[in-house]
Amino acid sequence: MNGGLELKKGQSKNITAPDNWSGRIWARDGCRFNKDGIGKCLIGDCGGNLRCQGEMAKAPVSVIEFILSSDADSYDVSLVDGYNMELSVVPLGGSGNCTKVSCKVDLAEKCPKAMQVKFKGRVVACLTPCLVFKNPFVCCTGQFSNPQKCQTSSYTEVFQSSCPLAYNFAFDDATKTFTCSGADYLITFC
Repeated sequence: MNGGLELKKGQSKNITAPDNWSGRIWARDGCRFNKDGIGKCLIGDCGGNLRCQGEMAKAPVSVIEFILSSDADSYDVSLVDGYNMELSVVPLGGSGNCTKVSCKVDLAEKCPKAMQVKFKGRVVACLTPCLVFKNPFVCCTGQFSNPQKCQTSSYTEVFQSSCPLAYNFAFDDATKTFTCSGADYLITFC
């Protein structure tokens, strides 16, 4: 995988991750790269490279997070960095809390106007309230940087109602992280 790969519509790729690997997987959109893998993505860019080389995606982006272990894997779908594309993770086989997690949102209808990212008049992504309003309450920072004070808001409810199994805001992971042993995973971006 080397930190990034290109898939055309309808393509798939088998990837084998090493034991004890952890990381984030996201889909980028509106990308153009030259033969050396240098370019830019409209959504989910990671420093202008096809291979992200450890650099995180520029928000807003929907993310699948993994911690792989020989004992049990942990995974979640995270909208903490925003939403740009339908996604799902489906455990194949395994034992434990091997739950299928998906998030399918119609951005044009569900994303509040203040949070919309548009390209050529079309909504292409949804920012988080923190990225838009930059205040401690919605960012879960300062006096709100703990699970008791960092709570959902009317803006995060947009994601919560559409994607109830997704991690929607900081400290929302208590019931949104799943643990599965001995599984393979089918990851889909739409």
